Amino acid sequence: MYDPGQLRTFLAVAQTLSFTQAARRLGLRQSTVSQHVRRLEDAVGRTLFTRDTHSVELTEDGEAMLGFARRILEVHEQAAAFFTGTRLRGRLRFGASEDFVLTRLTEILEAFRHEHPEVDLELTVELSGTLHEQLAAGKLDLVLAKRRPEDPRGESVWHDRLVWIGSERLRIDPERPVPLIVYPPPGISRALALEALERHGRAWRIACTSGSLNGLLAAARAGLGVMAHARGLVPPGLVRVPERAGLPQLGEVDFVLLGAAGRERGGAGAALARAILAGGDRLHRAAR
Repeated sequence: MYDPGQLRTFLAVAQTLSFTQAARRLGLRQSTVSQHVRRLEDAVGRTLFTRDTHSVELTEDGEAMLGFARRILEVHEQAAAFFTGTRLRGRLRFGASEDFVLTRLTEILEAFRHEHPEVDLELTVELSGTLHEQLAAGKLDLVLAKRRPEDPRGESVWHDRLVWIGSERLRIDPERPVPLIVYPPPGISRALALEALERHGRAWRIACTSGSLNGLLAAARAGLGVMAHARGLVPPGLVRVPERAGLPQLGEVDFVLLGAAGRERGGAGAALARAILAGGDRLHRAAR
């Protein structure tokens, strides 16, 4: 009933909230992406997206279709692998940003390990900037990380906005430097936060530095300061800092998949990339 190609297109649009980015990810024309979505909406008899010239949003039916589409494509991949008789083997060095520590990425990796038990999967969890460096140095095969807005590299998993978060009880004094909770260099969210404050002439001070997301969250929950974080990944116990605090806008950020330069991504790397792209909606949700 539902065409796998149309489902993949639907997932790409749902995860990037952009027909343009979805077309770039899939290597299709934007008109083809629109056609796939329209045909899928005709097949289900429901509207899956509300869209205008400025934004794309999932409807309630679109949210429901996310889970169905992902499961249908997972079973489709399993059937194709079974009947072609291909078994993936070898070593796959995968790097994931600290941002995903508290998400359901573990479920995607667990399913991948179950489906491909002969792949030696090595996981590295690091800052996005560090992962980019390790990938360039040939120390990783595949990376899931943030990228800076001006960086064109990578396959977009989803697009998000950076926001200021902190303890609900925290109050920012406009007459004093903004207390910051940040990753060490070369953290991308750190760099974007400092650039935003400098651009708006707002004084700041470092209240906590940690290379661990859990370390940053502990400091934020204790009320030591504010941190820049993806809007779709705000952890429990923290809230967005209200606009009345007067902090500058942080802009947008893309979470992308990147393969090693000069190496065609195939085999295990391609299979894991497909699993992450198909299950990208899980990355917006906290781990159970």
